[in-house]
Order: sequence, then C-alpha cells, then structure tokens
Amino acid sequence: MNYEMIKAATARLDGHVRHTPLLSSPFLDEIAGRRVLVKAECLQHTGSFKFRGAWSALSALDPPVRSRGVLAYSSGNHAQGVAHAAWLHGVAATIIMPSDAPRLKIANTRALGAEVVLYDRANESREEIGAALARERGLTLIKPYDEPQVIAGQGSVGLEIAEEAHDLGITEAEVLVCCGGGGLTSGIALALEERAPGFRVRPVEPEGFDDTARSLRSGERESNPAQAGSLCDAILTPAPGEITFPIVKRLCGPGLAVSDDEALRAMALAFARLKLVAEPGGAVALAAALFRAAELQSDHVIVTVSGGNVDADLFARALEAHAP
Repeated sequence: MNYEMIKAATARLDGHVRHTPLLSSPFLDEIAGRRVLVKAECLQHTGSFKFRGAWSALSALDPPVRSRGVLAYSSGNHAQGVAHAAWLHGVAATIIMPSDAPRLKIANTRALGAEVVLYDRANESREEIGAALARERGLTLIKPYDEPQVIAGQGSVGLEIAEEAHDLGITEAEVLVCCGGGGLTSGIALALEERAPGFRVRPVEPEGFDDTARSLRSGERESNPAQAGSLCDAILTPAPGEITFPIVKRLCGPGLAVSDDEALRAMALAFARLKLVAEPGGAVALAAALFRAAELQSDHVIVTVSGGNVDADLFARALEAHAP
C-alpha cells in the first residue's frame, strides 16, 4: 500500500466522484477557538466517502472477475458505495448488513439493486458469512477497509484536502478523521505524507469503541469489548485493520474519542451553521474539533464529515436536543 496506488486510484475516480468542498463557519471557529475547515464527504455519491473506495476497488478488478459479481459487508455506507459502483459497472452485488443498521441505509442499498443479507451483529461474524457466500457464489469480496484498492480510493480525499488547503495558504494543520477500521484514516495519512507533510492526521472514534486510540497507545492492535451500543454505527468495527493499523501507527497522532451526545450536538451544529446533514459516525471528527479543544495544538483543524446517511427520527432528535 503506497502513495502511487492512491494516485492511480484517483485517476480512475476522475469523472466518477464528486470533488467535495472544504467548508467553514465563524460560528464553529468561535466554539473551537481556532479555524475549523470541514471536508463535506456527506455530499459524496451515496452520502459518504465510501463510494470512492468502492469505485476504486471495482474498477481495478479484471473484467472477467468483476462480471461474476461482488460481495461486501457493511453497516450501510460501504454497502451503498459498493452497490452503486457495482450498478454503474453493470454487475451484481450482494451486501451483508447488520439487522440493526439504520433503516435508511438498508433501504437505500436495496434500492441501488443489491441483494441484502442481514445478520446479528452481536452474535454472528460478518467475515465468516462473507467468506462462505464468496465461496458458494464465486463472488469477489470487497472489504470495507482492509483492502489496498479501497484504501487507495479513500486516499483521494487526502489529495483533495491537500489541494484545497494549499489554495487557502494553509501549511500546518491537524486533520481529524472519523475512524472505524482505518481505511479513510490511513488513506488520508498516506496522501498527506506526500502532499502536505505539515499536516498531522488524528483518528476520532466513539467513546467505548476507541480501539484505534487504544492501539496507538499500546502499539498493538486492540479489540473492542462489544460490537454494538453506540449511535455511531458507521464506525463500529471489531479492531483496527491488519493493513490499515501499521499505516496509522506510523503516520498518525494520538486518537480522540467523543460521546454519542457530542456527536449529536455536532450534527445539529453542522446543520445550523453549514447546512450539512451528518450521521453520528460521520460527525465525530467535527465533535472532537469543537469539544476537545484542549487536546489539539494547531491553529487550523481540518475535519471530515464522512457520511450523512441518518434516519429522519435520529436526525430530528439531534436537532431538537441541540438547537443552537
């Protein structure tokens, strides 16, 4: 996994993904006590950055292999990204999703033409289910983060951040990334190592599911004790990836963790001040920028709002509880 793969993936993504904006608000700057710039990947196709990695992985497959169909497991955003990329390539997609995933994500994945297989997140292994289906049907598994071509696609976010920050004259910043298995975090970190070496990436996770932060402290991959129990479903993973963690360990600063309530508050502020719809897992980096100011050092903080696929009732709950 290297920068050259990110450049190649970015070339394949050209014309297929949205170059998402880097947004700002003086109201958010005041709360954070520094300049905050928001990379709005919630505006990407299918509502999250995951479409980048999905297109990268599918477009890299040999056509005869791709034509047999693809398989993915996901709580929703990777599911939708793979489903849409498969549809655009004219191939079938089978997606394994937890039964407690947001209804919107399940419905959208089906609407994009994929077959959805539901499983019990607390008692069943999506990896085992996926491996069995791949063998039975001859499908190619597109992993959500521990796959080099997926990481390469997510790294295109880092190239855009470097370009946009350069245009603003920013040469030093902390880049807070919503982190599950580490695909987006590691991809951005690799891109910025090459294109913006004055930037330091920091993974952000939900409290109680901060396996990456704990792994960075110990130097070894740590697991989460539970697989469910946070509103931030999009970034709940068992442990950092085998491929992603060495990259994160080498390139990233200490991890940060925020509460579900802080994620909801960040969602409300993103809507009020930037007119963005964010889901809880996609808002944790913004929450850290706003509510963990003492743990940050840079005058500029760039955050990913990595997804906006949230059920209406949960979004309403965020707005009602935390209206500015």
